[in-house]
Amino acid sequence: MDLNLLIENLTNPALLFFALGILAVYLKSDLEIPPNSSKFISLYLLFAIGFKGGQELSHQDINGEIILSMIFGINISMLIPLYTFFILKRRLNIYDSAAIAAAYGSVSAVTFVTAASYLEAQQLTLHGHMVAIMALMESPAIIISLVLISVFNKDSKSSMQKRTVIKHSFTNGSVLLILGSLLIGYVANAKQAEGIKPFTNDLFKGFLAIFLLDMGISSGKKLKSFFSFGWFPAAFAIIIPLLNGCIAAYFSKFITPEISNRFMFAILAASASYIAVPATMKVSVPKANPGLFLPMALAITFPVNITIGMPLYFLVVQNT
Repeated sequence: MDLNLLIENLTNPALLFFALGILAVYLKSDLEIPPNSSKFISLYLLFAIGFKGGQELSHQDINGEIILSMIFGINISMLIPLYTFFILKRRLNIYDSAAIAAAYGSVSAVTFVTAASYLEAQQLTLHGHMVAIMALMESPAIIISLVLISVFNKDSKSSMQKRTVIKHSFTNGSVLLILGSLLIGYVANAKQAEGIKPFTNDLFKGFLAIFLLDMGISSGKKLKSFFSFGWFPAAFAIIIPLLNGCIAAYFSKFITPEISNRFMFAILAASASYIAVPATMKVSVPKANPGLFLPMALAITFPVNITIGMPLYFLVVQNT
């Protein structure tokens, strides 16, 4: 692994602000991002990445490679919760196993955004269709996990309304905004897009840094209670994402020759949702413990991906 590349990633301002948030909790500081501001920044990041992706997509021809890439992404999102559920079920209850499997099968938009900045630092371009693939990968894992609960849950009284669950997974605010922004970016011409470029491009990295500061604070608050669950969840949250990312990085060579696309496939496979999945599980699977799957995704997998994961996946796609 390129040592200079690793050092460059570790000194990324966005990552350092994430670490600052954790440090603030450790020092018992009163530093916090107001909830309304945090929500606005989340919406802004999804809007910006979706709109820019739509603009990129508008300059591309929808060809066989793009269609195959979409199918590949959806398959990743369906296979990961299937195999991880059975690993998790050996040590955890069905509800927690399904919720964690959904989180790791789904994707993290913020990890995706951070990876896009990483690509930019390597002077590579994020192709617009990868944004569409990210949005398409949000829901399948959620649906698969809910089906698994229905199959393995022996308590018939707790059966869920599947139609409501599926509708919620597709109309979730994060999914709707990223898809809507992608479509708007796609239909807007270059002159129209130029008018909001200062908002979608110039402010992006600053808002990302503030958002990651907030994520660091949220992670720091959940770490103490999380460690009471023992070593298994922490080991899972480190090993499984790295494994998923490396496998996707390798097999993506059969789908596309583009290094940037292969890297983003690895990121999508390795990331874990801590926005869409928790929101869905809160409504659909109230018996799942958010104090378990949320810290796994946010406090462990996210920093592992942006410190160790990104240089590792980049190395795999460069050498396979």
